[in-house]
Amino acid sequence: MNKTLFLWLLVAVVASSCSFKKDKFSEESSAAINTIAVIIDDQLWNGEVGDSIRNKFASPVLGLPQEEPLFTINQYPVKLFEGFSTDSRNIIIVKKGNETKFEIKENEFSAPQNAVHITGKSTTEIIALLEENAPGIIQKMRDIEIAQNQKIFKDSLLDTKKIQKKFNVDLLIPSKYEYVMRRKNFIWLKSEITSGNTSIIIYQLPWHGIHSGSAVNDIVRTRDSIGRKYIHGSAPGTRMLTEEAYSPYFSKTTLAERKTYETKGTWQMKNDFMSGPFINYTIFDKPNKRILVLEGFCYAPSKEKRDLMFELESIIKSIQFQK
Repeated sequence: MNKTLFLWLLVAVVASSCSFKKDKFSEESSAAINTIAVIIDDQLWNGEVGDSIRNKFASPVLGLPQEEPLFTINQYPVKLFEGFSTDSRNIIIVKKGNETKFEIKENEFSAPQNAVHITGKSTTEIIALLEENAPGIIQKMRDIEIAQNQKIFKDSLLDTKKIQKKFNVDLLIPSKYEYVMRRKNFIWLKSEITSGNTSIIIYQLPWHGIHSGSAVNDIVRTRDSIGRKYIHGSAPGTRMLTEEAYSPYFSKTTLAERKTYETKGTWQMKNDFMSGPFINYTIFDKPNKRILVLEGFCYAPSKEKRDLMFELESIIKSIQFQK
């Protein structure tokens, strides 16, 4: 083989190798939404460490009528770590070692990805690291899953000019949603699914429409008035209202750099059999001296609702205020 041919072959092999590595790393995860790959030996998984992981990461989602886990956990022994488990967006690697270590590496094996490394000299040390860091881990994992959902939405988006014109905001809404009602300060969008539907409603209130000292009561009262006015069942005399048997879950957060109240609970249709979960974001839009409300709710009696509600949350959290 002459030197020229050999050099060309060498360049081709190197280029091919580099390209392969780059393509392999940039390949998007095929993992389902809200899943975690936990890399841990069976002995730890079947004991107190596994119990701690399940209690933190598979705890029930707040606001759903039936118990569903926060994340679906897939466990793999450390020796099976190589392979398909490494392209998961969320990985927790737990093992005993000669050091106590906690670290989150972004995009370590693929992108996007959170790879959480937890090492302890004993079971007690590992559990302590899990207990201390679980809230931060969960937040990072939820953030990456929301970003993934929003990326999927971008493949086929609804034209939101009507929302932009009425409320001066934009949202990433999948094209499967349709406008079903538009009023002066109210828009309702719906997507039909097998044996049910998911909905997004948007409306605005006066700047002093919700008071900090009575926020939960004010939010429930307001959403019940919206249900009475706009959201009815097929039979006469039906309307959507907040389920009275269970107190909604309430927390404070920030959306688009604005103070926001998050409320999760269950709705029901008065004088009808329909019910389901809702998630309500009450946003204090100080620059425009108004309160903007975005709510997602679903009716899916024969389906699990975690991922349906997570999709609605991902849509709402894509909000951008226009200047």
